[in-house]
Amino acid sequence: MAKAGMYVGLDIGTTSIKVVVAEYIDSQMNIIGVGNAKSEGINRGIIVDIDKTVNAIQRAVRQAEEKAGIQIKSVSVGLPANLLEVEPCQGMIAVNNDSKEIMDDDVRNVASAAMVRSVPPERQIVALLPQEFTVDGFEGIKDPRGMIGVRLEMFGLVFTGPKTILHNITKCVEKAGLSVAETVITSLALTESTLSDGEKDFGTIVIDMGGGQTTTAVMHDQQLKFTHVDQEGGEFVTKDISIVLNTSFNNAEALKINYGDAYPGRTSAEEEFPVDVIGKSEPVKVDERYLSEIIEARLEQIFRKAKDALDDIEALDLPGGIVLTGGAASLPGVVDLAEEIFGTTVKLHVPNQMGLRNPVFTNVISIVNYSADLSDVYHLAKSAVTGEKVTLSSSPQQVTSVSKTPVYDDYEAANEYEEEPKPKNEEKVTGKIKDFFSNIFD
Repeated sequence: MAKAGMYVGLDIGTTSIKVVVAEYIDSQMNIIGVGNAKSEGINRGIIVDIDKTVNAIQRAVRQAEEKAGIQIKSVSVGLPANLLEVEPCQGMIAVNNDSKEIMDDDVRNVASAAMVRSVPPERQIVALLPQEFTVDGFEGIKDPRGMIGVRLEMFGLVFTGPKTILHNITKCVEKAGLSVAETVITSLALTESTLSDGEKDFGTIVIDMGGGQTTTAVMHDQQLKFTHVDQEGGEFVTKDISIVLNTSFNNAEALKINYGDAYPGRTSAEEEFPVDVIGKSEPVKVDERYLSEIIEARLEQIFRKAKDALDDIEALDLPGGIVLTGGAASLPGVVDLAEEIFGTTVKLHVPNQMGLRNPVFTNVISIVNYSADLSDVYHLAKSAVTGEKVTLSSSPQQVTSVSKTPVYDDYEAANEYEEEPKPKNEEKVTGKIKDFFSNIFD
């Protein structure tokens, strides 16, 4: 079924909050509005101050509304992979109508049967993804509706996450005057949207390098198998530069962007630039090689932690290699450094939408794409999770047009803010989420 209609994606990141309004015509995505605001009230991908986060969301939404000429009512919001768990599930029911034709209610019922499990009180089911159905022993069916059968089985995946994270995200969106059309697991959206069918089948690793955390996801056999979250990201590189060179956070960020390179072998010790040092009346000369070594030290630590997690499940043996994305991945030399540490092929994913050709927008674009791709069967399974009835006649309406002529500006300045971010507490925390199918990589 061709994608059609308007969708709005919301990515609540550590350094910035991004909103994208996309219109689909014959499955072709057209970006008609973008909003980008500095994050407040968020630490390492987790909301710590609801009111500040609400204000940041409202600023980003207003920007997107002005550029697109629409009023945004609801959004598809990304959910971080922190403490995410995934389990296989299976359910079976008897088709209960006289004609034995499988209807929408049968799909809901078999999804409900698949969710019969014990969930700890601090966690809740985030998503239920049907993988395939079996009708009277006939396997490999993606949508059983309209078929005749006596016994209906469903095989799928259940994703669970901390109630606190999901509640805080939903609360912020609602306080911002919006409703949540979809809650999308960002790692799942990334792997689905950035990888080709071959990469999803044979196995590929996606590393999302954000400002406050780095998320590693493994896609294999068309399924998200593994996620790992390291509570370090691009802001930690900037903080290292600030501490070592004794300069302000803003100056350190400018040095990273203008002169930074993650691979010292590509730089020269002869090329120097001035640095405003706190306590010095005159700028101090620093060479490119020294700055690169500061950047390399932090990124190497981030990559080594990801490598240790991937080595535990032998994921680096997968033929698809590694795909890097996220704002911190746009730094020159990151791909070279990653190839040296991981010992496999590494490529950088950059969105190809006009005006958004920057890895910092990969997450929000993936959220929009994933939402637009969701099938009727998914929405029926979702209604079994939420208990709400769904209407399948049209795509979710997320915007109301107030102008017949959309306004669109080129939007390349992804991370330029006037306010100086506050340095984060550098407590080393590594979150490992390892719940995947047994013998997954045999």
